Amino acid sequence: MSGRKALMTKEETGHGTDRLVVFDVEGILIPKNRYLLFEISRKVGFLGFIRILALGLLYEVGLLSLESALRRIFAMFKGLKAEEVLGLHKRMPLMPGTEEVFKRLNKNGYRTALISSGLPTPVVKDFASRLQADYAYGLELEIVDERLTGAIGGDVLKSGGKAVVLQRILEKEDLTPKDCVMVADDRNNLSLFPLCKLRIGYNPDFVLTAKSDFVTKGALTEILPPITGENPPVSIHTLSRSRGLRETIHMSSFLLTFVCIYLLGNVLLSSLILFVAVLYTLSEVARVRGFNIPILSSITWSAANKTELYEFATSPIHFAIGIAISLLIFPEPIRYVAITTLTLGDGCAHIFGMKFGRTRLPFNKGKNLEGTIFGFLFAFLGAMIFVDPVRALIAAAVGMLVEGLPSPINDNLTMPLASGLILTLIS
Repeated sequence: MSGRKALMTKEETGHGTDRLVVFDVEGILIPKNRYLLFEISRKVGFLGFIRILALGLLYEVGLLSLESALRRIFAMFKGLKAEEVLGLHKRMPLMPGTEEVFKRLNKNGYRTALISSGLPTPVVKDFASRLQADYAYGLELEIVDERLTGAIGGDVLKSGGKAVVLQRILEKEDLTPKDCVMVADDRNNLSLFPLCKLRIGYNPDFVLTAKSDFVTKGALTEILPPITGENPPVSIHTLSRSRGLRETIHMSSFLLTFVCIYLLGNVLLSSLILFVAVLYTLSEVARVRGFNIPILSSITWSAANKTELYEFATSPIHFAIGIAISLLIFPEPIRYVAITTLTLGDGCAHIFGMKFGRTRLPFNKGKNLEGTIFGFLFAFLGAMIFVDPVRALIAAAVGMLVEGLPSPINDNLTMPLASGLILTLIS
């Protein structure tokens, strides 16, 4: 049998080497938002950093289009030397597992493409060269006399522009959507969905979490089995040291309820929590910029997962704010129940989900049924310390329902607020 015929026999499974794998770049191959927010912002000072952050937040909440946000951001770089800007990406590490993924795909004959809406084309091409990818597309920068004018362009900048680029690649390779796989992390890639048979969400936002065919939040190598059809490595279901520390901090925060009751009170405790959150934020900004703050940075390094080590980890901030707000806005004992659903419910859902998780939630492929059940049980038992079984049952059910739903707001905020609000309404 010829090689071509051998490939054709794999079409039924959808796993053949006559396929194209398309990657978003930021958040997949390199840390999310690192290039603009933490690398180029060095060239425009602290106020520039704040403005870039604000524009990014406006895009995230849907108040500003990606094109408008990017045009305003790059306008701030007018006059900068092009060579310096285009070389800043060399400071950034590739995400763990990236090189292994491309080695495996290249070895098995897959064609690969990198398509980015936020990175300049020369930067994307450099990553493609390092990873031996076949195609590279990014923003086009206007350069005059070796300096940026602040103007940008290119197909990828426009709404649906990534799909235009991908369609061009498919036509050139004589491929169809059934031959195409995409790996992405945010809603800016939705236009690619009709052109790809397999859609993989890697650390995805709430939109891709619901719409992707496969979701993973671990190492990038976890995307390989659904692409190649190989069996995933056998998991021994053990917590890593960093994950264990992370969940220990998460669940032990349940004790803050007793600190509030017997020692500090809600106002003083919430103020202390917010103060620590501010210190942590400063520590993270410094860490990403290459500086370490004693104690705080070491704790972050110990508790962060592999992907968070290379980017700004925001979950602890949401966690602290969720607890602080619950302490301030809910009366006793509802505030303690709200904190319990977050600390015990969410923490146990993560631990038992990793240990026993098998059944993916149909509306959120990043969560599993087993983790949700255990999270509900522990949230219910913990809540009964403060309220009667009926209200404990309602709070735990609402908290874990919110934890499982895809949402643009971090569940460290939504879980305690939802459970506390429902108890407040029925009291």
